[in-house]
Amino acid sequence: MSKFVIACGGTGGHLAPGVALAERLRDRGHETLLLISEKQIDRQLTAKYPNFRFSRIPGAPLIMTPTGLLGFALHQTRGLLFSIRLVRHERPDMIVGFGGFTTAAIIVAGWMMRVPVALHEANRVPGRAVRALARFARRVYLPREVTLEEVNHEKLRHAGLPVRQEIMRLPRPDGAEHFGLDPNKITVAVLGGSQGARALNTWAEKSAPLLAANGVQMLVVTGPGKSEGRVDAFKGPNGETIKSVSIPFCDRMAELFSASDLVVSRSGAGTIAELVACGVPAVLVPYPTAADNHQAANAAEFAHQGGGIMVEESDIDQLQGVVEQLVADEERRSELRANISRMNMASTLDLMFEDMENLASPPRHDSSSPTQLARS
Repeated sequence: MSKFVIACGGTGGHLAPGVALAERLRDRGHETLLLISEKQIDRQLTAKYPNFRFSRIPGAPLIMTPTGLLGFALHQTRGLLFSIRLVRHERPDMIVGFGGFTTAAIIVAGWMMRVPVALHEANRVPGRAVRALARFARRVYLPREVTLEEVNHEKLRHAGLPVRQEIMRLPRPDGAEHFGLDPNKITVAVLGGSQGARALNTWAEKSAPLLAANGVQMLVVTGPGKSEGRVDAFKGPNGETIKSVSIPFCDRMAELFSASDLVVSRSGAGTIAELVACGVPAVLVPYPTAADNHQAANAAEFAHQGGGIMVEESDIDQLQGVVEQLVADEERRSELRANISRMNMASTLDLMFEDMENLASPPRHDSSSPTQLARS
């Protein structure tokens, strides 16, 4: 048995795959400790996992202002001191980082103390944290066909993103009834990511009565602080009541995806991985100010593989027409679902877990060469 420290806090997009990795490693007989941030979103998500060990690491995102840079430097210094103490106390066999501001300090501390470290980047454009820290890592896991100039190719492996075990397709009535929706009506879900998205929330509010007129109900996850949860009722095409349910936060994503015929969403890598796991077509609206425009790259690849359609936020006035067209065309949605079923990279994950195990506890004899992930 090995002990893994997993740095994964700050956003749902970092935390969810960290929990997924911990689940898989635990099932393989290993011990895990997850490092998360002090943000409220981390508290909400981790409350679901009382059987895992979590520790909050000091840290703050990088903000390019004099005050922001100073705060970032101070938080990272505190985080590094915290991480050195943690590594000395926990004595992990390996440290894995998923990017974001919780990753830097523990990766550097692990490198300083000669603990094997690995980085996982799920976005099509590697983020600043992964690019800066890759030199310290023994392994960097990237999406297929993505490379990283800063790293020797011997370090690179291609692998999918771990998805939590609870994220699976459920019977449609189970999903719909959890949110008080009618399982016999077409459902469009709108997701703005763990932080919410004002543009998508505004669109959903305007769209709800228009879709209801065609018998389509909506489920909108607005983001923390943007809705206290409400149910709006509209008239359907035959005078029936059609609901639009708005909630600030959702920790039952399997139910949400299982209730949905179509998802309108930002295009973080974690969201896309969960869409693929549950086989749900999507219209992706990339966050326009995401670092290095990585969400646009994610969405473009998803659309290229036939899982859905990308609509830029600058073209959001076209979103209604795109959604109405897909809602009305069951054959097209079925085609998208079939394409998604071919996108699953789950087969690469077992190889990634095996690779991590070998890095954490190297084999004694070179003759027992393990199966390796594809190199870049």
